Order: sequence, then structure tokens, then C-alpha cells
Amino acid sequence: MSQGSQDRERQRVPQPLLKRRLISGRGAMEQPNATHDGAAALSLRFWMALLATSVLTGLFGISLMWILNHVELWAFHYHSGDYTQAVAATSRLRRLTSLVLAGFIGGGSWYVIRRMWKSEKSEIDDAVWHGDARLGVRRSVATSVVSEVVIGMGASIGREAAPKLMGGLAGSVIAQWMKLSLAQRRLLVACGGGAGLACVYNVPLGGALFTAEVFYGSLSLPTVLPALASSLIATWVGWLYLPTGATYADIPVYRCTASLEVWSLVAGAVIGLLGVFYVRLIGLAAHYRIKGIHLFWAMPLAFGVLGVIGFWYPELFGNGKDMAHTAFIGAAGLGLMGILFVLKPLVTALTLSSGSAGGVFTPMIATGAVFGAFAGGLWNHWWPGTPIGAFALVGAAAMISSTMQAPLAGFVLVLELTHSGFNLAIPMGLAIVVATLIVRQVDGYSIYSARLPRVALDPEGTVS
Repeated sequence: MSQGSQDRERQRVPQPLLKRRLISGRGAMEQPNATHDGAAALSLRFWMALLATSVLTGLFGISLMWILNHVELWAFHYHSGDYTQAVAATSRLRRLTSLVLAGFIGGGSWYVIRRMWKSEKSEIDDAVWHGDARLGVRRSVATSVVSEVVIGMGASIGREAAPKLMGGLAGSVIAQWMKLSLAQRRLLVACGGGAGLACVYNVPLGGALFTAEVFYGSLSLPTVLPALASSLIATWVGWLYLPTGATYADIPVYRCTASLEVWSLVAGAVIGLLGVFYVRLIGLAAHYRIKGIHLFWAMPLAFGVLGVIGFWYPELFGNGKDMAHTAFIGAAGLGLMGILFVLKPLVTALTLSSGSAGGVFTPMIATGAVFGAFAGGLWNHWWPGTPIGAFALVGAAAMISSTMQAPLAGFVLVLELTHSGFNLAIPMGLAIVVATLIVRQVDGYSIYSARLPRVALDPEGTVS
């Protein structure tokens, strides 16, 4: 064994308890994912901070979902079951009034929040990727609460942005209090963000992969280990109040067919091209988002438009969860699926452009699901025999994976969200690979990078 090899092995952090090598003389660091911790040392202090962050994230997730549930109960008498049915059971006037009022509440609140605390940061993606991983307490808390309120009143955005932000905030505050390094703080904030997603959707494995693949861009052991621990702890804490079952319940067990496998390749290509369009649409909505005093009229107007469309399509209210569930169980007609596949991303972009803060994770899953059901139904006319729900599961997995640019996280998230689809692993994987490759080659942005705030560019077009 060479002296250089010995020196390299001694540099491992943390140092192993067993100092003597195996008889082969080969080093543990030869496995690429098990090398040095890097800048973010997994010290005892870091693990203590991670535990505190994870517990707080679970408690924040409970609090935010409690707010969401009570607003939904007040707005549409919704307590459990199908949210769309609860919305449809109310009068058209109540639906429109709820959304316009949500626009006034959101517009006024976000105007005050962004004006009073404009120096504070509340964009977790930007804070982890490019900033110092510090998030403002007042702005983050207020933004998260208002986001859940307007979603509960019918706004067409995802509920996951607020728990992600609050998980990241927990990591940011604890990292500063425990005087962690910048690299450790970034990893802790990323773990908190992924754990926030995990606890409200009961997806600990998907949340861990989201942290590693989306937030941190690494599947090495020093990243995956704390990410998994954080998501597991936050999800476990969330069980004190939140459901312990699948988000999309009672999905049938579908079998893989030759028709579905061939369709997955074709649909993957189409979904990839649609994904590029949707990501660009989200980017435009974020860039041209209404700001300042215009929030007072623009948000009620945009929400009112959604309310009027909701006279005929109440499925568009909220984050799209029940829309996707209907597609997964194959319970809706092709005409409705086709209309919803067109409208859902448009009303979500409209909601974001009005100045709202919220997520696009569930709306993208819903869009992929209804597209899969619609396109699969057409395919069945040519090659029958595959249940519509199977097409919807493949479509949802391909859409969310490609638009997040995170194939492993998207794959596992759909499996965990539905507790189904394991028999469809091959067609799902085929569609995911094709769609994600196309989005990456054609454009490369994701639904998260497309929403980053504007930066100054130098004359050659690079970030200055």
C-alpha cells in the first residue's frame, strides 16, 4: 500500500473506530459515496441540530395543515373525503365570494409582508443554492400562513411550499443558534425543506430524495443519511395529527401490459415537451408576478376569474389532489380529463402571476395524471386492455419527475403518495427517463429553478 493511499485514508471524516484495514488492504473511501463528509461535517453538534430541526418541522407541518383544514371547513364545509365534491356542493356565489375574498386577503397581506420585511429572505431554493441559507423569521412565517389560508379558500396552488419553507426556517434558525458552518447550515436547511414536504404528504423516502436530488444535488452518503433521518423524524412527528395513510388512497393494483409499455415511450416524449412549456410558463408567471400596490386589485381579479371558471369546473379549486385521485382510479370521462389537463396549469400560472406564494408540486402531479388518463383513453381505442388509472400513474410520475428534473425523487414520491404503482415500475421508469431527458436537453430548467428571482447578467449573459 502506497504512502499516498495511507494519507488519503487517514483524511476520512469522521474517523472510523476500527483503524485496521481489511486483509485485502483496500480502503473504505474507494466507494465513491462513502468518502469524506466534505465541508458539511456530520459532527455531533450537527446531528443535534438536525434532530431539533426535524421535530420542529413536523410541528410546523401540523400547524400549517391545521390552518388549511379549518379554512377549508369554513369556506366549503369540507372536513374529509372529496374536496371537489364539497366545493361543488356549495353555491356558485359562495365559490366566487370565497376566492375573491381570498384575493383581497392574500393581496393585502402579501403587500404588507413584502413591504415591511423586504430585507428578509423567504425563498428557500435560492437561499440554499446561492445564498447564505438564512431565512427571515417574520417574512417566512407570515408568507406560509397566508399561503395556506388562500389555498384553503380555493386558490389553485400547492400546499407544500409553506411546510418546505418552515422546515428550512427551522434549520436556518437552529444553525445560527448552534453556530454551524455555512456548509452545515445549507445542508440543514435543505434537510428541513425536504422534511417539510415529507411530513405533510407522509412520504419520508420521497422527501429524503427530494432533499438530496433537488435541494442538494448529491446522493452521496453524507447527504442521504441526514436527509433520510430528517424526513423520517418529521413524518413521525406529523403522525400526531396528520394522516398516516397514502395521500391518494384506495388506488387499485394495476398490472403492466405491453400496450402500457409502448405508450409510456410515446407519452414520455410528449410529456417532456409539455414539461418544457409548463416550466417556461411557471417561469414567466414568477418573473411577471404582480408587485406593490397592484396586489390589491390584481389578486382579487385573478382569483375571481378562477372562481368563474370554477362554476363549471370546481376540480380546479385547490391544489388538484382530488383531480389526480379521480384520474388514478379511472373514474372520470375523457372529455373532462382533456379539459382539466389544459386548464390546470393555466389557472395555476394565473394564480402565481397575481402575486401569490405557493407550490406547484401537486398541480404538476395533477396535470400529469389527467393528461395520462386522457391520452391513455385515446390510446385504448387503438390498443385496448389497459385501465385508465394505470396511464394516469405513469403520466403523473413522468410529469413531476421531468419538471422537477429529479427522476428518482419523482418516481419514489408517486409510489409513496399512492401506495400503488409498483407493478408499473418499468413503464413508469421508461416514461420518466424519456420525459426528463427531453426537458434536460431542450431547456434544463425545473419548476424550482424557473422561479428564482431575477439577477444581474454581464454582457455575455452569465450571472454577475
